[in-house]
Amino acid sequence: MTDKSAQDRVLIFDTTLRDGEQSPGATMTHSEKLEIAELLDDMGVDIIEAGFPIASEGDFRAVKEIAERSREAVICGLARANFADIDRCWEAVKHSARPRIHTFIGTSPLHRAIPNLTQDEMADRIHQTVSHARNLCDNVQWSPMDATRTEHDYLCRVIEIAIKAGATTINIPDTVGYTAPRESAALIRMLKERVPGADTVIFATHCHNDLGMATANALAAVEAGARQIECTINGLGERAGNTALEEVVMALKVRNDIMPYRTRVDTTKIMNISRRVATVSGFPVQFNKAIVGKNAFAHESGIHQDGMLKNAETFEIMRPEDIGLTASNLVMGKHSGRAALRDKLRQLGHEVGDNQLKDIFVRFKELADRKKEVYDEDIVALVSATADAGNDRLQIVSLKVICGTGGPAEATIEMEVDGKEMIATEHGDGPVDATFKAVRALHPNKARLQLYQVNAVTEGTDAQATVSVRLEEDGMIATGQSADTDTVVASARAYVNALNRLLVRRDKAGPGADRREINYKDVS
Repeated sequence: MTDKSAQDRVLIFDTTLRDGEQSPGATMTHSEKLEIAELLDDMGVDIIEAGFPIASEGDFRAVKEIAERSREAVICGLARANFADIDRCWEAVKHSARPRIHTFIGTSPLHRAIPNLTQDEMADRIHQTVSHARNLCDNVQWSPMDATRTEHDYLCRVIEIAIKAGATTINIPDTVGYTAPRESAALIRMLKERVPGADTVIFATHCHNDLGMATANALAAVEAGARQIECTINGLGERAGNTALEEVVMALKVRNDIMPYRTRVDTTKIMNISRRVATVSGFPVQFNKAIVGKNAFAHESGIHQDGMLKNAETFEIMRPEDIGLTASNLVMGKHSGRAALRDKLRQLGHEVGDNQLKDIFVRFKELADRKKEVYDEDIVALVSATADAGNDRLQIVSLKVICGTGGPAEATIEMEVDGKEMIATEHGDGPVDATFKAVRALHPNKARLQLYQVNAVTEGTDAQATVSVRLEEDGMIATGQSADTDTVVASARAYVNALNRLLVRRDKAGPGADRREINYKDVS
Protein backbone atom coordinates (compact mmCIF):
# COMPACT_ATOMS: atom_id res chain seq x y z
CA MET A 1 0.00 0.00 0.00
CA THR A 2 1.32 3.45 -0.93
CA ASP A 3 2.51 5.71 1.90
CA LYS A 4 0.31 8.78 1.49
CA SER A 5 2.69 10.98 3.47
CA ALA A 6 5.31 10.38 0.78
CA GLN A 7 2.99 11.32 -2.08
CA ASP A 8 3.27 14.60 -3.95
CA ARG A 9 1.15 17.40 -2.50
CA VAL A 10 -1.38 19.06 -4.77
CA LEU A 11 -2.17 22.57 -3.61
CA ILE A 12 -5.83 23.57 -3.63
CA PHE A 13 -6.33 27.18 -4.75
CA ASP A 14 -9.93 28.24 -4.15
CA THR A 15 -11.29 31.16 -6.15
CA THR A 16 -14.95 31.01 -5.07
CA LEU A 17 -14.69 34.57 -3.73
CA ARG A 18 -13.16 35.92 -6.96
CA ASP A 19 -13.90 33.88 -10.09
CA GLY A 20 -16.93 32.22 -8.50
CA GLU A 21 -18.45 35.55 -7.53
CA GLN A 22 -18.12 36.75 -11.13
CA SER A 23 -20.94 34.37 -12.04
CA PRO A 24 -23.87 36.65 -12.96
CA GLY A 25 -26.03 37.12 -9.87
CA ALA A 26 -23.64 35.49 -7.41
CA THR A 27 -22.51 38.65 -5.58
CA MET A 28 -21.90 38.07 -1.87
CA THR A 29 -22.10 40.61 0.93
CA HIS A 30 -19.04 41.63 2.93
CA SER A 31 -19.97 39.47 5.92
CA GLU A 32 -20.72 36.48 3.67
CA LYS A 33 -17.28 36.73 2.05
CA LEU A 34 -15.63 36.75 5.47
CA GLU A 35 -17.67 33.71 6.52
CA ILE A 36 -16.86 31.69 3.39
CA ALA A 37 -13.16 32.58 3.69
CA GLU A 38 -13.14 31.33 7.28
CA LEU A 39 -14.81 28.07 6.24
CA LEU A 40 -12.28 27.58 3.42
CA ASP A 41 -9.37 28.23 5.78
CA ASP A 42 -10.83 25.84 8.35
CA MET A 43 -11.26 23.01 5.82
CA GLY A 44 -7.62 23.16 4.76
CA VAL A 45 -7.62 25.04 1.45
CA ASP A 46 -4.01 26.08 0.70
CA ILE A 47 -4.63 29.36 -1.13
CA ILE A 48 -7.72 31.56 -1.04
CA GLU A 49 -8.12 34.06 -3.86
CA ALA A 50 -10.13 36.58 -1.87
CA GLY A 51 -11.04 39.01 -4.63
CA PHE A 52 -10.00 41.66 -7.15
CA PRO A 53 -8.95 44.58 -4.91
CA ILE A 54 -8.97 47.34 -7.52
CA ALA A 55 -12.46 46.40 -8.79
CA SER A 56 -14.18 48.39 -6.04
CA GLU A 57 -13.73 49.74 -2.53
CA GLY A 58 -15.92 46.87 -1.30
CA ASP A 59 -13.65 44.26 -2.90
CA PHE A 60 -10.58 45.94 -1.41
CA ARG A 61 -12.06 45.98 2.10
CA ALA A 62 -13.11 42.33 1.85
CA VAL A 63 -9.68 41.14 0.69
CA LYS A 64 -7.94 43.25 3.35
CA GLU A 65 -10.09 41.93 6.18
CA ILE A 66 -9.82 38.32 4.99
CA ALA A 67 -6.03 38.77 4.89
CA GLU A 68 -6.02 40.12 8.44
CA ARG A 69 -8.18 37.24 9.72
CA SER A 70 -6.45 34.38 7.88
CA ARG A 71 -4.89 31.62 9.96
CA GLU A 72 -3.31 28.94 7.73
CA ALA A 73 -4.19 29.71 4.11
CA VAL A 74 -2.22 31.92 1.75
CA ILE A 75 -4.39 34.94 0.89
CA CYS A 76 -4.22 36.02 -2.72
CA GLY A 77 -5.58 38.99 -4.66
CA LEU A 78 -5.94 39.39 -8.42
CA ALA A 79 -4.32 42.20 -10.41
CA ARG A 80 -4.12 43.04 -14.08
CA ALA A 81 -0.75 43.70 -15.69
CA ASN A 82 -0.28 47.30 -14.54
CA PHE A 83 1.34 48.95 -11.55
CA ALA A 84 -1.87 50.49 -10.16
CA ASP A 85 -3.62 47.10 -9.93
CA ILE A 86 -0.57 45.43 -8.39
CA ASP A 87 -0.04 48.18 -5.81
CA ARG A 88 -3.69 48.08 -4.79
CA CYS A 89 -3.56 44.29 -4.55
CA TRP A 90 -0.49 44.44 -2.31
CA GLU A 91 -2.14 47.00 -0.04
CA ALA A 92 -4.97 44.52 0.49
CA VAL A 93 -3.06 41.25 0.94
CA LYS A 94 0.06 42.46 2.77
CA HIS A 95 -1.75 42.11 6.10
CA SER A 96 -1.84 38.34 5.69
CA ALA A 97 0.81 36.20 7.34
CA ARG A 98 1.17 34.51 3.93
CA PRO A 99 0.27 36.98 1.13
CA ARG A 100 0.31 36.36 -2.62
CA ILE A 101 -0.09 38.64 -5.62
CA HIS A 102 -1.72 37.06 -8.69
CA THR A 103 -1.21 39.10 -11.85
CA PHE A 104 -2.33 38.19 -15.35
CA ILE A 105 -2.58 39.28 -18.96
CA GLY A 106 -4.31 37.73 -21.98
CA THR A 107 -1.70 36.17 -24.25
CA SER A 108 -3.73 34.54 -27.04
CA PRO A 109 -4.09 36.41 -30.35
CA LEU A 110 -7.68 37.33 -29.47
CA HIS A 111 -6.68 38.72 -26.09
CA ARG A 112 -3.54 40.49 -27.30
CA ALA A 113 -5.80 42.54 -29.54
CA ILE A 114 -7.69 43.97 -26.54
CA PRO A 115 -4.86 46.21 -25.26
CA ASN A 116 -3.51 46.37 -28.85
CA LEU A 117 -0.03 45.17 -27.93
CA THR A 118 2.51 43.47 -30.17
CA GLN A 119 4.16 40.28 -28.91
CA ASP A 120 7.30 42.23 -27.97
CA GLU A 121 5.34 44.99 -26.22
CA MET A 122 3.38 42.43 -24.20
CA ALA A 123 6.57 40.55 -23.30
CA ASP A 124 8.07 43.79 -22.01
CA ARG A 125 4.97 44.54 -19.94
CA ILE A 126 5.04 41.05 -18.42
CA HIS A 127 8.67 41.56 -17.37
CA GLN A 128 7.95 44.98 -15.84
CA THR A 129 4.77 44.03 -13.97
CA VAL A 130 5.95 40.67 -12.61
CA SER A 131 9.20 42.31 -11.47
CA HIS A 132 7.19 45.04 -9.75
CA ALA A 133 5.00 42.47 -8.01
CA ARG A 134 8.03 40.46 -6.87
CA ASN A 135 9.63 43.60 -5.41
CA LEU A 136 6.56 43.90 -3.19
CA CYS A 137 5.90 40.25 -2.37
CA ASP A 138 8.01 37.08 -2.48
CA ASN A 139 4.98 34.96 -3.48
CA VAL A 140 3.89 35.93 -7.00
CA GLN A 141 1.58 34.00 -9.31
CA TRP A 142 1.41 34.86 -12.99
CA SER A 143 -1.23 33.76 -15.50
CA PRO A 144 -1.25 33.97 -19.30
CA MET A 145 -5.01 34.31 -19.73
CA ASP A 146 -6.44 32.07 -22.49
CA ALA A 147 -3.21 30.04 -22.40
CA THR A 148 -4.81 27.06 -24.12
CA ARG A 149 -5.39 29.17 -27.25
CA THR A 150 -1.97 30.86 -27.20
CA GLU A 151 0.73 29.88 -29.74
CA HIS A 152 3.08 27.42 -28.01
CA ASP A 153 6.29 29.24 -28.95
CA TYR A 154 4.97 32.54 -27.59
CA LEU A 155 3.55 30.88 -24.48
CA CYS A 156 6.96 29.37 -23.70
CA ARG A 157 8.62 32.74 -24.28
CA VAL A 158 6.39 34.73 -21.90
CA ILE A 159 6.44 32.06 -19.20
CA GLU A 160 10.24 32.12 -19.26
CA ILE A 161 10.11 35.91 -18.91
CA ALA A 162 7.71 35.67 -15.95
CA ILE A 163 9.91 33.10 -14.20
CA LYS A 164 13.05 35.23 -14.68
CA ALA A 165 11.12 38.26 -13.36
CA GLY A 166 10.35 36.41 -10.13
CA ALA A 167 7.08 34.52 -10.52
CA THR A 168 6.92 31.53 -8.15
CA THR A 169 3.72 29.99 -9.52
CA ILE A 170 2.78 29.80 -13.20
CA ASN A 171 -0.93 29.26 -13.73
CA ILE A 172 -2.18 27.89 -17.06
CA PRO A 173 -5.79 29.02 -17.53
CA ASP A 174 -8.25 27.35 -19.87
CA THR A 175 -10.22 30.59 -19.71
CA VAL A 176 -13.05 29.58 -22.02
CA GLY A 177 -13.22 25.86 -21.30
CA TYR A 178 -11.80 25.00 -24.73
CA THR A 179 -9.29 22.24 -24.03
CA ALA A 180 -9.67 18.48 -23.50
CA PRO A 181 -7.88 16.14 -21.03
CA ARG A 182 -5.23 14.81 -23.44
CA GLU A 183 -4.45 18.32 -24.64
CA SER A 184 -4.42 19.70 -21.08
CA ALA A 185 -1.81 17.14 -20.03
CA ALA A 186 0.27 17.62 -23.18
CA LEU A 187 0.41 21.39 -22.64
CA ILE A 188 1.79 21.05 -19.09
CA ARG A 189 4.36 18.46 -20.21
CA MET A 190 5.46 20.65 -23.11
CA LEU A 191 5.94 23.69 -20.86
CA LYS A 192 7.87 21.75 -18.22
CA GLU A 193 10.18 20.34 -20.92
CA ARG A 194 10.72 23.48 -23.00
CA VAL A 195 10.69 26.44 -20.60
CA PRO A 196 14.04 27.22 -18.88
CA GLY A 197 13.50 27.44 -15.12
CA ALA A 198 10.27 25.43 -15.21
CA ASP A 199 11.66 23.13 -12.52
CA THR A 200 11.93 26.07 -10.09
CA VAL A 201 8.23 27.00 -10.06
CA ILE A 202 4.86 25.39 -9.37
CA PHE A 203 2.60 24.94 -12.38
CA ALA A 204 -1.10 25.44 -11.73
CA THR A 205 -4.19 24.58 -13.76
CA HIS A 206 -7.32 26.74 -13.99
CA CYS A 207 -10.13 25.13 -15.98
CA HIS A 208 -13.61 26.23 -16.96
CA ASN A 209 -16.46 23.84 -17.61
CA ASP A 210 -17.90 25.09 -20.90
CA LEU A 211 -17.57 21.63 -22.47
CA GLY A 212 -18.15 19.75 -19.21
CA MET A 213 -14.50 18.69 -18.88
CA ALA A 214 -13.12 21.02 -16.18
CA THR A 215 -12.52 18.30 -13.57
CA ALA A 216 -11.03 15.88 -16.12
CA ASN A 217 -8.80 18.62 -17.56
CA ALA A 218 -7.54 19.62 -14.10
CA LEU A 219 -6.73 16.04 -13.10
CA ALA A 220 -5.00 15.40 -16.43
CA ALA A 221 -2.83 18.47 -15.82
CA VAL A 222 -1.90 17.13 -12.37
CA GLU A 223 -0.83 13.79 -13.85
CA ALA A 224 1.36 15.75 -16.28
CA GLY A 225 3.10 17.68 -13.51
CA ALA A 226 0.85 20.53 -12.35
CA ARG A 227 0.82 20.75 -8.56
CA GLN A 228 -1.86 23.37 -7.97
CA ILE A 229 -5.54 23.16 -8.93
CA GLU A 230 -7.64 26.32 -9.12
CA CYS A 231 -11.26 25.57 -8.31
CA THR A 232 -14.47 26.76 -6.64
CA ILE A 233 -17.03 25.33 -4.26
CA ASN A 234 -19.92 23.73 -6.22
CA GLY A 235 -18.09 24.61 -9.46
CA LEU A 236 -19.41 28.17 -9.16
CA GLY A 237 -18.14 30.56 -11.81
CA GLU A 238 -18.74 32.41 -15.03
CA ARG A 239 -20.78 30.77 -17.79
CA ALA A 240 -20.74 26.99 -17.06
CA GLY A 241 -18.51 27.47 -14.02
CA ASN A 242 -15.05 26.43 -12.84
CA THR A 243 -13.49 23.15 -11.78
CA ALA A 244 -15.42 22.02 -8.69
CA LEU A 245 -13.26 21.73 -5.57
CA GLU A 246 -15.29 18.86 -4.17
CA GLU A 247 -14.91 16.86 -7.39
CA VAL A 248 -11.11 17.07 -7.73
CA VAL A 249 -10.49 16.57 -4.01
CA MET A 250 -12.75 13.51 -3.78
CA ALA A 251 -11.40 12.10 -7.07
CA LEU A 252 -7.87 12.24 -5.65
CA LYS A 253 -9.09 10.65 -2.42
CA VAL A 254 -11.25 7.87 -3.92
CA ARG A 255 -8.92 7.00 -6.83
CA ASN A 256 -5.64 7.44 -4.98
CA ASP A 257 -4.64 4.08 -6.44
CA ILE A 258 -4.22 5.59 -9.90
CA MET A 259 -3.71 9.25 -8.91
CA PRO A 260 -1.23 9.04 -6.01
CA TYR A 261 -1.40 12.66 -4.86
CA ARG A 262 -2.56 14.16 -1.57
CA THR A 263 -4.23 17.38 -0.47
CA ARG A 264 -4.71 18.75 3.03
CA VAL A 265 -8.45 19.37 2.62
CA ASP A 266 -10.67 17.98 5.38
CA THR A 267 -13.31 16.38 3.16
CA THR A 268 -15.80 15.97 6.05
CA LYS A 269 -16.37 19.74 5.83
CA ILE A 270 -17.33 19.73 2.16
CA MET A 271 -21.10 19.40 2.57
CA ASN A 272 -21.39 22.24 5.05
CA ILE A 273 -19.52 24.76 2.90
CA SER A 274 -21.33 23.55 -0.23
CA ARG A 275 -24.68 24.32 1.36
CA ARG A 276 -23.51 27.68 2.63
CA VAL A 277 -22.07 28.78 -0.73
CA ALA A 278 -25.31 27.72 -2.43
CA THR A 279 -27.27 29.88 -0.01
CA VAL A 280 -25.16 33.03 -0.04
CA SER A 281 -24.63 32.92 -3.81
CA GLY A 282 -28.27 32.13 -4.54
CA PHE A 283 -27.17 29.30 -6.86
CA PRO A 284 -28.82 26.04 -5.74
CA VAL A 285 -26.88 22.82 -6.35
CA GLN A 286 -28.40 20.64 -9.06
CA PHE A 287 -29.86 17.41 -7.69
CA ASN A 288 -27.54 15.13 -9.68
CA LYS A 289 -24.38 17.19 -9.07
CA ALA A 290 -21.39 14.96 -8.33
CA ILE A 291 -20.42 14.66 -4.65
CA VAL A 292 -22.74 17.32 -3.17
CA GLY A 293 -25.98 16.94 -5.13
CA LYS A 294 -29.14 15.84 -3.30
CA ASN A 295 -29.18 12.58 -5.28
CA ALA A 296 -25.45 11.84 -4.98
CA PHE A 297 -26.13 9.14 -2.35
CA ALA A 298 -29.74 8.34 -3.27
CA HIS A 299 -30.69 4.95 -4.76
CA GLU A 300 -34.09 4.29 -6.34
CA SER A 301 -33.43 1.42 -8.74
CA GLY A 302 -34.55 -1.90 -7.27
CA ILE A 303 -31.28 -3.57 -8.23
CA HIS A 304 -29.30 -0.73 -6.62
CA GLN A 305 -31.38 -0.78 -3.44
CA ASP A 306 -31.03 -4.55 -3.09
CA GLY A 307 -27.27 -4.30 -3.54
CA MET A 308 -27.02 -1.45 -1.03
CA LEU A 309 -28.90 -3.42 1.61
CA LYS A 310 -26.50 -6.34 1.23
CA ASN A 311 -23.29 -4.34 0.90
CA ALA A 312 -23.09 -0.53 0.55
CA GLU A 313 -19.89 -0.82 -1.48
CA THR A 314 -21.81 -2.41 -4.37
CA PHE A 315 -23.10 0.98 -5.50
CA GLU A 316 -21.24 3.55 -3.37
CA ILE A 317 -17.60 4.34 -4.08
CA MET A 318 -17.39 6.69 -1.09
CA ARG A 319 -19.21 6.99 2.20
CA PRO A 320 -21.64 9.84 2.90
CA GLU A 321 -19.70 10.64 6.07
CA ASP A 322 -16.56 11.23 3.96
CA ILE A 323 -18.06 14.55 2.85
CA GLY A 324 -19.79 15.40 6.13
CA LEU A 325 -23.15 13.62 5.72
CA THR A 326 -23.46 11.75 9.01
CA ALA A 327 -26.29 9.42 10.02
CA SER A 328 -28.33 10.53 13.04
CA ASN A 329 -30.78 8.81 15.34
CA LEU A 330 -32.25 12.11 16.52
CA VAL A 331 -35.69 12.80 15.02
CA MET A 332 -36.51 16.48 15.32
CA GLY A 333 -40.07 17.62 15.95
CA LYS A 334 -42.17 20.10 17.91
CA HIS A 335 -41.25 18.46 21.23
CA SER A 336 -37.51 18.72 20.64
CA GLY A 337 -35.64 21.04 22.97
CA ARG A 338 -32.89 23.58 22.52
CA ALA A 339 -30.14 21.16 23.56
CA ALA A 340 -31.24 18.61 20.94
CA LEU A 341 -31.31 21.33 18.30
CA ARG A 342 -27.80 22.49 19.22
CA ASP A 343 -26.56 18.88 19.00
CA LYS A 344 -28.22 18.44 15.60
CA LEU A 345 -26.61 21.67 14.39
CA ARG A 346 -23.19 20.39 15.47
CA GLN A 347 -23.79 17.16 13.54
CA LEU A 348 -24.59 19.24 10.48
CA GLY A 349 -21.37 21.24 10.87
CA HIS A 350 -22.80 24.42 12.41
CA GLU A 351 -21.41 25.91 15.61
CA VAL A 352 -23.70 28.79 16.53
CA GLY A 353 -23.67 31.30 19.37
CA ASP A 354 -26.40 31.59 21.97
CA ASN A 355 -28.12 34.51 20.25
CA GLN A 356 -28.24 32.81 16.85
CA LEU A 357 -29.38 29.55 18.49
CA LYS A 358 -32.23 31.48 20.09
CA ASP A 359 -33.33 32.85 16.70
CA ILE A 360 -33.01 29.44 15.03
CA PHE A 361 -34.96 27.78 17.83
CA VAL A 362 -37.87 30.20 17.45
CA ARG A 363 -38.02 29.52 13.70
CA PHE A 364 -37.59 25.80 14.34
CA LYS A 365 -40.60 25.72 16.68
CA GLU A 366 -42.71 27.63 14.16
CA LEU A 367 -41.72 25.15 11.45
CA ALA A 368 -42.28 22.12 13.72
CA ASP A 369 -45.83 23.30 14.37
CA ARG A 370 -46.46 23.09 10.62
CA LYS A 371 -44.51 19.89 9.91
CA LYS A 372 -44.71 16.47 11.55
CA GLU A 373 -40.97 15.89 11.20
CA VAL A 374 -38.18 18.38 10.59
CA TYR A 375 -35.42 17.02 8.33
CA ASP A 376 -31.75 17.95 8.26
CA GLU A 377 -32.30 19.95 5.08
CA ASP A 378 -35.04 21.95 6.83
CA ILE A 379 -32.66 22.84 9.65
CA VAL A 380 -29.92 23.88 7.22
CA ALA A 381 -32.47 26.19 5.58
CA LEU A 382 -33.30 27.68 8.99
CA VAL A 383 -29.62 28.36 9.71
CA SER A 384 -29.27 30.10 6.36
CA ALA A 385 -32.37 32.23 7.01
CA THR A 386 -31.15 33.42 10.40
CA ALA A 387 -27.62 34.02 9.13
CA ASP A 388 -28.96 36.18 6.29
CA ALA A 389 -31.31 38.20 8.51
CA GLY A 390 -29.76 41.54 9.39
CA ASN A 391 -29.75 45.16 8.30
CA ASP A 392 -31.53 44.75 4.96
CA ARG A 393 -33.20 47.93 3.72
CA LEU A 394 -36.27 45.95 2.67
CA GLN A 395 -37.89 43.58 5.17
CA ILE A 396 -41.22 41.74 5.04
CA VAL A 397 -43.43 42.18 8.09
CA SER A 398 -46.52 40.25 6.96
CA LEU A 399 -48.11 38.84 3.83
CA LYS A 400 -51.75 37.88 3.12
CA VAL A 401 -52.79 36.32 -0.18
CA ILE A 402 -56.27 35.54 -1.57
CA CYS A 403 -56.37 33.27 -4.62
CA GLY A 404 -58.46 30.61 -6.29
CA THR A 405 -60.43 29.86 -9.46
CA GLY A 406 -62.91 32.71 -9.08
CA GLY A 407 -60.77 35.61 -10.28
CA PRO A 408 -57.41 37.36 -10.03
CA ALA A 409 -55.24 36.77 -6.98
CA GLU A 410 -54.87 39.50 -4.37
CA ALA A 411 -51.79 40.10 -2.20
CA THR A 412 -51.51 42.47 0.74
CA ILE A 413 -47.98 42.94 2.01
CA GLU A 414 -46.62 44.97 4.89
CA MET A 415 -42.92 45.84 4.72
CA GLU A 416 -40.27 47.94 6.38
CA VAL A 417 -38.59 50.09 3.73
CA ASP A 418 -35.55 51.85 5.14
CA GLY A 419 -37.05 51.51 8.61
CA LYS A 420 -40.49 52.85 7.66
CA GLU A 421 -43.49 50.51 7.77
CA MET A 422 -45.61 50.55 4.61
CA ILE A 423 -48.48 48.45 3.24
CA ALA A 424 -49.79 47.77 -0.26
CA THR A 425 -52.42 45.59 -1.94
CA GLU A 426 -52.14 44.47 -5.56
CA HIS A 427 -53.85 42.01 -7.92
CA GLY A 428 -52.16 39.63 -10.34
CA ASP A 429 -52.48 36.57 -12.57
CA GLY A 430 -51.59 34.38 -9.60
CA PRO A 431 -50.49 34.72 -5.99
CA VAL A 432 -46.78 35.14 -6.83
CA ASP A 433 -47.47 37.74 -9.52
CA ALA A 434 -49.73 39.69 -7.15
CA THR A 435 -47.13 39.50 -4.37
CA PHE A 436 -44.30 40.75 -6.57
CA LYS A 437 -46.50 43.63 -7.77
CA ALA A 438 -47.24 44.57 -4.16
CA VAL A 439 -43.53 44.62 -3.35
CA ARG A 440 -42.90 46.86 -6.37
CA ALA A 441 -45.63 49.21 -5.19
CA LEU A 442 -43.70 49.75 -1.95
CA HIS A 443 -40.25 49.70 -3.55
CA PRO A 444 -40.55 50.93 -7.18
CA ASN A 445 -37.90 49.37 -9.39
CA LYS A 446 -37.19 48.38 -12.98
CA ALA A 447 -35.63 45.02 -12.16
CA ARG A 448 -36.41 42.35 -14.74
CA LEU A 449 -37.13 38.81 -13.55
CA GLN A 450 -34.58 36.51 -15.24
CA LEU A 451 -35.21 33.37 -13.20
CA TYR A 452 -37.94 32.05 -10.91
CA GLN A 453 -37.27 28.52 -9.67
CA VAL A 454 -38.98 26.39 -7.01
CA ASN A 455 -37.57 23.18 -5.49
CA ALA A 456 -38.82 21.11 -2.57
CA VAL A 457 -36.31 20.94 0.30
CA THR A 458 -37.60 17.52 1.35
CA GLU A 459 -40.41 15.13 0.40
CA GLY A 460 -44.10 15.35 1.31
CA THR A 461 -46.90 17.87 0.96
CA ASP A 462 -45.63 19.73 4.05
CA ALA A 463 -42.14 20.15 2.58
CA GLN A 464 -40.44 23.49 2.59
CA ALA A 465 -40.05 25.05 -0.83
CA THR A 466 -36.75 26.66 -1.75
CA VAL A 467 -37.33 29.52 -4.17
CA SER A 468 -34.58 31.18 -6.22
CA VAL A 469 -35.18 34.54 -7.91
CA ARG A 470 -32.71 36.24 -10.25
CA LEU A 471 -33.17 39.91 -11.12
CA GLU A 472 -31.42 42.23 -13.60
CA GLU A 473 -31.46 46.02 -13.41
CA ASP A 474 -29.22 48.48 -15.26
CA GLY A 475 -26.70 45.75 -16.10
CA MET A 476 -26.51 44.51 -12.51
CA ILE A 477 -27.64 40.97 -11.66
CA ALA A 478 -28.57 39.62 -8.23
CA THR A 479 -30.00 36.32 -7.02
CA GLY A 480 -32.14 35.82 -3.92
CA GLN A 481 -33.14 32.61 -2.21
CA SER A 482 -35.49 31.62 0.61
CA ALA A 483 -37.32 28.58 1.99
CA ASP A 484 -40.72 28.17 3.64
CA THR A 485 -43.56 25.64 3.79
CA ASP A 486 -45.65 28.32 2.06
CA THR A 487 -44.34 28.69 -1.49
CA VAL A 488 -45.73 32.22 -1.85
CA VAL A 489 -44.02 33.37 1.36
CA ALA A 490 -40.74 31.81 0.17
CA SER A 491 -41.20 33.56 -3.19
CA ALA A 492 -41.76 36.93 -1.55
CA ARG A 493 -38.72 36.56 0.69
CA ALA A 494 -36.52 35.43 -2.22
CA TYR A 495 -37.71 38.38 -4.34
CA VAL A 496 -37.01 40.86 -1.53
CA ASN A 497 -33.66 39.18 -0.86
CA ALA A 498 -32.68 39.72 -4.51
CA LEU A 499 -33.80 43.37 -4.35
CA ASN A 500 -31.67 43.90 -1.24
CA ARG A 501 -28.68 42.42 -3.06
CA LEU A 502 -29.27 44.77 -5.98
CA LEU A 503 -29.24 47.69 -3.55
CA VAL A 504 -25.95 46.46 -2.06
CA ARG A 505 -24.46 46.02 -5.52
CA ARG A 506 -25.58 49.50 -6.58
CA ASP A 507 -23.98 51.03 -3.48
CA LYS A 508 -20.84 48.97 -4.08
CA ALA A 509 -20.54 50.03 -7.74
CA GLY A 510 -21.13 53.72 -7.06
CA PRO A 511 -22.41 56.32 -9.53
CA GLY A 512 -21.17 55.91 -13.09
CA ALA A 513 -19.33 52.66 -12.41
CA ASP A 514 -19.34 49.67 -14.73
CA ARG A 515 -22.08 47.44 -13.26
CA ARG A 516 -20.69 44.08 -14.33
CA GLU A 517 -16.90 44.31 -14.19
CA ILE A 518 -14.16 46.88 -14.58
CA ASN A 519 -12.91 47.50 -18.10
CA TYR A 520 -9.69 45.97 -19.42
CA LYS A 521 -7.48 49.00 -19.93
CA ASP A 522 -4.04 50.25 -19.05
CA VAL A 523 -4.33 52.29 -15.87
CA SER A 524 -0.63 52.20 -14.91
